Amino acid sequence: MSDVFEGYERQYSELSANLTKKCTVAGALDGEQKKQKISEIKAGIDDAESLIRKMDLEARSLPPNIKAVLLAKLREYKSDLNNLKSEVKRLVSGNSYSSARDELLESGMADTLTASADQRGRLMMSTERLNKSTDRVKDSRRTMLETEELGVSILQDLHSQRQSLLHANNTLHGVDDNIGKSKRVLTSMARRMSRNKWIIGSVITVLVIAIALILYFKLK
Repeated sequence: MSDVFEGYERQYSELSANLTKKCTVAGALDGEQKKQKISEIKAGIDDAESLIRKMDLEARSLPPNIKAVLLAKLREYKSDLNNLKSEVKRLVSGNSYSSARDELLESGMADTLTASADQRGRLMMSTERLNKSTDRVKDSRRTMLETEELGVSILQDLHSQRQSLLHANNTLHGVDDNIGKSKRVLTSMARRMSRNKWIIGSVITVLVIAIALILYFKLK
């Protein structure tokens, strides 16, 4: 795993957790305080997008087996960031609704209690959705860690198999060398046997000629 990617990942995780808390806090605020908190959240989302782009570039520069694991993580982070963006949109929509409600109150409209209760219901729903999104992100991170451990185990098995194949290849080379040596020895022995046959044949021929000459002279 890339140290650079892990550094970006830590920064994103801390930033994501911080933005989630700010969204929860912003949901309970009104007026200028809520607008200021939403501005902070938007700035944090921009930083988070920048970190995701950096992680994407770093992941694509790594070997394919590691890149696949990291890109899977990035997809989860992008999904997490999209959830945060959706929550900001809901907060902005709720803020607009709050501003309109204040104008209606100033003009003397009489449905304040109903609007307030509706807003509280929306805030509770938003908080519940945030909690569910956080749980999904945690589950996804745990799954990614398990996938990463599985990938590392597979790489170790492949490395062990490669070493076994290299050892077997070296053994085969040794066998080839021994066969070559045996072939050379057998060839040398065959040559010696052929030479010995010629020598023996020559000796026998000489002996036969000598015996023939001896018999000839004796008979003569």
